[in-house]
Amino acid sequence: MTMGRVWKGKWVFWAVFALLVAVVIVYSLRPEPVWVNLATVTRSPMEITILEEGKTRVKDHYVVSSPVTGYLNRVEWKVGDPLTRAELVAYVEPMPANVLDARSRAEAQARVEAARSALAAVRQKISAAKADAEYAESQYGRLRALEASGSIAAEQVQQAQSTALRTAAILRSAQFEQDVATHELAAARAFIEVSAAHAESATPAERVAVRSPVNGVVLDILRESEGVIQAGEAIVRVGDPGTLEIVVDVLSFDAVKLEPGIQTRLNGWGGATLQAVIRRVEPVGFEDVSALGVEEQRVKVIVDMLSPREQWNMLGDGYRVDAEFILWQSPDVLQVPASALFQHDGQPTVFLLEDQRATLQAVETGQSNGLATVVISGLEEGQTVVRHPGRELSDGDRIRVR
Repeated sequence: MTMGRVWKGKWVFWAVFALLVAVVIVYSLRPEPVWVNLATVTRSPMEITILEEGKTRVKDHYVVSSPVTGYLNRVEWKVGDPLTRAELVAYVEPMPANVLDARSRAEAQARVEAARSALAAVRQKISAAKADAEYAESQYGRLRALEASGSIAAEQVQQAQSTALRTAAILRSAQFEQDVATHELAAARAFIEVSAAHAESATPAERVAVRSPVNGVVLDILRESEGVIQAGEAIVRVGDPGTLEIVVDVLSFDAVKLEPGIQTRLNGWGGATLQAVIRRVEPVGFEDVSALGVEEQRVKVIVDMLSPREQWNMLGDGYRVDAEFILWQSPDVLQVPASALFQHDGQPTVFLLEDQRATLQAVETGQSNGLATVVISGLEEGQTVVRHPGRELSDGDRIRVR
């Protein structure tokens, strides 16, 4: 009896030991749970947008330039000053006279003396022509008296008349020469007297007024100091800051998704969110270099304000704004994090949490904004899915939440 009980006890011991070993082996060979992150399927508003940086711009701005070449007076206006239509911007005066060096002044004085001598010579010629004309006129008068009495032939009278007319014409010609010589002397004197060294400070007789073409404000002073200005050179830029538009440089990849009429939100300018709308997507792209040195093709998108002026009256020309183009939006949709989706057998799939295990679940998806994706079918609100599933996770694996 004693030996039987001993053997029976040993058998029980080894049986329990073998069972424990088997349990240890089973547990050691069983796969470890996979560590995962979880997310919940929810219903909430969702929208798809494109966010880019833009800049405000006055719709119609005018560059006021000089119509003639001349000497510009100093522009007294400051940026932001209001201007009315036809209000004076600046005067453009005639070019100042040149400064005469010693050689030029000597030549100018010599021309004055030459003109004075020419005038004196013409005056002497006038004196001689006047004497001849008076003599010829007196002879013609005497012969006419004799002709009346029949003392001389008519031919002599005609010759005297012709001589009188000729001498009178010579006198008039000499008088015209005197006028020319007088003007030439005045011009020679003016060249010296109206030089830069002797210029008078009085207002010039002629000057051109440059005026504003529209009502607005001064947006930029392109030429402030006085000095010589060429015809067509810009002076100021004028525009109405109440007619702002926003210019946004958008990647060409995103620009093909935009069209006129798309609603836009404006933020990041220092005030409340503003409402706007796309007016035009330009059909021509341009190359730009990003801050990282990457060459990009971009397209200009023009946006108009919809919010009342009172909400953005502090905005001006050239201010920075963040433009958010709303491509699609819904107030209430079933959605799942985009990181939970992957392709399995060519269909969108998620790992669904069921009894602490990951179960493959095919779904039908809709719109996606990169962070969340609309679920049309396959999931219900409140279910839990695995985010960022790794390659080591398979259907039916046990999972453990990080």
